[in-house]
Amino acid sequence: MEYIEPSMLLVLAIVAFVAGFIDAVAGGGGMLTVPALLSIGLPPHIALGTNKLAASFASSTAAFTYYKKKLFKPRLWLPTFIATLVGATCGTLFVDSISTEWLEKGLPLIILGAALYTIFYKTPDANNNLLPKPSTKHNLTQVTQGFSLGFYDGMAGPGTGAFWTVSSMALYRLNILLASGLAKAMNFTSNFTSLIMFAYLGHIDWLLGLTMGFCLMLGAYFGAHSAIRFGAKFIRPVFITVVTILAVKLAYNAWFVAL
Repeated sequence: MEYIEPSMLLVLAIVAFVAGFIDAVAGGGGMLTVPALLSIGLPPHIALGTNKLAASFASSTAAFTYYKKKLFKPRLWLPTFIATLVGATCGTLFVDSISTEWLEKGLPLIILGAALYTIFYKTPDANNNLLPKPSTKHNLTQVTQGFSLGFYDGMAGPGTGAFWTVSSMALYRLNILLASGLAKAMNFTSNFTSLIMFAYLGHIDWLLGLTMGFCLMLGAYFGAHSAIRFGAKFIRPVFITVVTILAVKLAYNAWFVAL
């Protein structure tokens, strides 16, 4: 790694902490860390790989916190876990063989749709923590959702946590707190799987990734506990704000920067 000034490391550490907090609450923290890594001159593939290393710290911390609070039950979501793992592996291997131009231009519309859905969707009672009952249809839905979002996270990644949250509310009628718990667990699955692939390809700055990972982990710890303590009234506005900013930023980059 090239020499980085202490002031720049401090800025990266602060960005990582904020991103970890946001990611634990609503998803989308990668939209802060990836541009920050690119801004110090890292090549895009190194920035993505390094971000996966750092993001794995945050997602593991948030996932474990939700699990400890009994807001995520692994046994119920086993098909989702397997499908996400397979999807993330395929997405990471496939990313270099296709053009992502269509994804860059379509992604803002998808995220705006997610934001609008959340605004008009009536969130179930946050105190009514009902989980779906196992069934063949339920398992098929899990596999479809897990593979699709795992593939996307392995191939691109921005907003994956937000997509997990909103799709889980829609598919399983979960309240936003339970949906967030599922999102963090599956986001960690795809992050770690993609991390292994990037490590195999040699696309990681380990020192920088570990440094940012520690700060992300701290942010995720406080973010997850804040989300659990304050519930849907806290998560909902943060979630809507994050996905809206995410959509605007992606739209600007995709449609105007290149002009």
